[in-house]
Amino acid sequence: GRARPSHSEPRGRDGRGGEEEEEEMEGWHPLYPGHIPTSPLQKALLAAGSAVMALYDPYRHDMVAVLGETTGCLALPNLRDKMKNHPEGYRILQERPRIRLSTLDMARLQGLPDGSLGREYVRFLEDNKVSPDTRMPPKFVDDEELAYVIQRYREVHDLMHTLLGMPTNMLGEVVVKWFEAIQTGLPMCVLGAAFGPVRLSSRKLQVLATELVPWAIRSGLNASCVLNVYYEQRWEQPVESLREELGIFPPP
Repeated sequence: GRARPSHSEPRGRDGRGGEEEEEEMEGWHPLYPGHIPTSPLQKALLAAGSAVMALYDPYRHDMVAVLGETTGCLALPNLRDKMKNHPEGYRILQERPRIRLSTLDMARLQGLPDGSLGREYVRFLEDNKVSPDTRMPPKFVDDEELAYVIQRYREVHDLMHTLLGMPTNMLGEVVVKWFEAIQTGLPMCVLGAAFGPVRLSSRKLQVLATELVPWAIRSGLNASCVLNVYYEQRWEQPVESLREELGIFPPP
């Protein structure tokens, strides 16, 4: 059920409090660890504020995260349904795997052959000096299952970079956001895809418009849902093979 505000007022004139209040407190529980209940108005204010901050500084991952949670009310159920209707996606929803340093055998992944998903994923993390542990846990999604869906999306984001062959600079992030916008329908991705290019040079804008965005859009439309892949069980699979399986065209 929904989280309810705690009742911490002192005993009133009606004599309520003490054991009765303790009973009410026992009935209170968050939907999931860290959940913060918010009204539609509060979500709208959070969305507006986080959008402004994310546009001002696209590397404010905390603001990007809040924007994704407060504007994903339509996209997240759609993604959840896609996962439920796919055997591998359904298993992911049931087993709730996490991609974190505590769940990854980094030594094993580093020892995999070049070109395998696991080896190229670790290479991406090392080359770009990023960690899967930087992904924020959800707070403002008012459904426990949908909270996991957006958590999963965040944790496979670096795998999207790996599959698409894109670095973490602004150009690479914009390209990935175009692909993710088509794939997920999340307004946060659409916003990043539309406004991210304003910080690029004219030369990069030309490459983006003539080569990278058309490729990202075609791949996003052609590919099956990227949340339906149990990546933790695909580390040995060659990246090229997984791209072909999903329907992602080779990077230009």
